[in-house]
Amino acid sequence: MITRKLTALVSLFILVVSPVSFAHDKPEVKAPIASPVMVTTEHSAKIHGKKIEYKAIAGGTILKNDKLEPVANLFSTTYLRTNIKNKSDRPVTFIFNGGPGSASLWLHMGLFGPKRVVIPANGINAGAAPYKIVNNQYSLLDISDLVFIDPVGTGVSHVVGKGKNENYWGLEQDAKSVAKFIKQWLTKNNRWNSPKYLAGESYGTTRAAAVTQELQGGWQGVALNGVTLLSTVLDFNQLRYQPGNNRPYISYLPSMAAAAFYHDKVSPQDKALGLASFVEQARQFALNDYASALLQGSRLKANLRRNIITQLARFTGLKENYIDAVNLRISADRYEKELLRDQRKTIGRFDSRFLGKDYDAGGEYFDNDPSAYGLVGAFTAAYNNYLANDLNVKLKRPFVVISEKVNQQWQWKNATNPNQNVNVAPYIGKAQRENSQFKLFIGNGYFDFATPFLGTENTIADNGIDMKRVEMKYYKAGHMMYINQPSLIQLTKDLRAFYLK
Repeated sequence: MITRKLTALVSLFILVVSPVSFAHDKPEVKAPIASPVMVTTEHSAKIHGKKIEYKAIAGGTILKNDKLEPVANLFSTTYLRTNIKNKSDRPVTFIFNGGPGSASLWLHMGLFGPKRVVIPANGINAGAAPYKIVNNQYSLLDISDLVFIDPVGTGVSHVVGKGKNENYWGLEQDAKSVAKFIKQWLTKNNRWNSPKYLAGESYGTTRAAAVTQELQGGWQGVALNGVTLLSTVLDFNQLRYQPGNNRPYISYLPSMAAAAFYHDKVSPQDKALGLASFVEQARQFALNDYASALLQGSRLKANLRRNIITQLARFTGLKENYIDAVNLRISADRYEKELLRDQRKTIGRFDSRFLGKDYDAGGEYFDNDPSAYGLVGAFTAAYNNYLANDLNVKLKRPFVVISEKVNQQWQWKNATNPNQNVNVAPYIGKAQRENSQFKLFIGNGYFDFATPFLGTENTIADNGIDMKRVEMKYYKAGHMMYINQPSLIQLTKDLRAFYLK
């Protein structure tokens, strides 16, 4: 308010004192937008048992509008292997995280990149610095060049010139900008004839499907060889609780069974089954008796209702009177608080193996996600340290790990179905029908309460997707399944098989 008043007074003073002083003034000339800085460094590492030499190229890329005016500066990090003779058939993988509003540091420092941050095993809080940063012998850089993308509003990517945030902060807007960047990268690096892959995590899987449509749809002509989806959400009807939508209750039940199993809230007989077998029984119950009971609603007979309550108590580890009180419908956010209430502990959303302790034990929802605050410090410190000391990147803007502003202002509506929850899964089916070599890898964590694996299974089983070209894998892990070494080793082994198939 003060600034507005001062500006108005200054403007009035100029007009009154020298009313003709603007008559011959030239139009204001804005300073040209500076070219983004690109930093190139040379490196070597031992990956998958081989010495790999590569160069890293980190910095901004200017995106332009239809009038060729600069509108955004998008930060990326490219890794190109250099000690190979034949590059003609070498793949390139474009990688991003989710949010929406997250930078790509998670997949960068956790899975794909040549360096990774070491996280304690089995849901242990990573604590404070210093963190251990090591060469990532499990990186895929030996078999694919890698390009990590921070969408506008994340990391240090931002609008410039006439660019506006609303032109990027939305389902379709975001996909168009990422697809534009990919095409610019292919041209700049002369890689149009290389095998092309996308890899996304969480909302990054939503983005991957939408970017696939932007690249392959219509006459765009960028045919993809494959897409990796980690902790997948394509159809948001599987996640969003609202009256009349019972799908989330079905989708989350096997994940609740996995959490109950891990935290010893199941019977000795069920514990003896092993995690996979117990989860499979929960899956079949969810898809059959439980789904039928929810569909019947108030028509469900009393004796059947009692049986459903008993089975839900078995699989979730919750008390029968609680299940009865919530009308057979246990939401994930309530479950995270309720499962270990008797121990005054909460379980994580991103990873239900993590334990938290709230200010009080009487609330309905946890204060914060222990599997988020238990990791963010390690990844943020490791990535900033890596940028400055390994890639020689000196940031001039604050680095945004996850932008709440982007997330809160995100425009979710799909132009083709503006009144429905987002479902981009049909784009995957369409991509398969129009590209005979398009294949899909899907990684799921048993302990993931952000994107439950049964919700993913239900989505992939529908929407015109050919399961013959889908690799579906499961890990004893959460949303970020690579944070513990056993899951990381198995995941990278599975990904290698996917690329080399």
